[in-house]
Amino acid sequence: MTDTPRDAGPKQMAPTRPEKPAADFGYVGIDAILEQMRRKAMKQGFEFNIMVVGQSGLGKSTLINTLFKSKISRKSVQPTSEERIPKTIEIKSITHEIEEKGVRMKLTVIDTPGFGDHINNENCWQPIMKFINDQYEKYLQEEININRKKRIPDTRVHCCIYFIPATGHSLRPLDIEFMKRLSKVVNIVPVIAKADTLTLEERDYFKQRVR
Repeated sequence: MTDTPRDAGPKQMAPTRPEKPAADFGYVGIDAILEQMRRKAMKQGFEFNIMVVGQSGLGKSTLINTLFKSKISRKSVQPTSEERIPKTIEIKSITHEIEEKGVRMKLTVIDTPGFGDHINNENCWQPIMKFINDQYEKYLQEEININRKKRIPDTRVHCCIYFIPATGHSLRPLDIEFMKRLSKVVNIVPVIAKADTLTLEERDYFKQRVR
C-alpha cells in the first residue's frame, strides 16, 4: 500500500498583507510643491533693498560695487560751492538686476547724500526714518487692498549699512543716536570706513563701542 498525502485537497494560499501605498505622506506631493515654489521664486527673482548711510568720501559706492561685483552705485561727484552743503538730506535709489547660477535678484541701493555733512546735524536721521516707515506703510496698503496686484513691488528697506568714520575719537554722538533710533525700524550693519587707517587696538576699541 502506498501512503496517501494528508492534504489531498487544494493548497490554501497564505493570507497576503495589504499592499503599502506607493509613497508615504511626505512624498505624496509635499516635496513637489516645495520644489515648485522654489523654482517659481527663482524664476521670478528676489528683491533686496539696501540703504547706505554715511558722510561723503567714506567709500560707500566702492563697498557696494565690491560686494556685488558690479558697478551698481556711482561714486559721489565733488559738489560745487553752491551744492556743497545741501539744505536737506536727499534720498536717491539705483536699481540693478543681478543673475547668478540661474537666480535673479533685483538689487536696489538707496543712498542718502547729505547725511552728516551739515554744520548742525540735529535730527538728521528723521528724513531717513520717515522714508523707511513710508515704505512699510506703502507695502501694507498694497497687501490689504482688495484688488491687490499679483506681485507687489517691494520697496521696503531690508538692510541699512551705516558707515562710521575711522577717527581716533571712537564713536560720535551722531553715530550712537542714529544707530539707537534706526535699529528699531530696520536691520543695521555698522561698517568702520577705511579701517585700515586704524591700529589693531583702535579697531578693537571701535568694535567694542559699537557692540
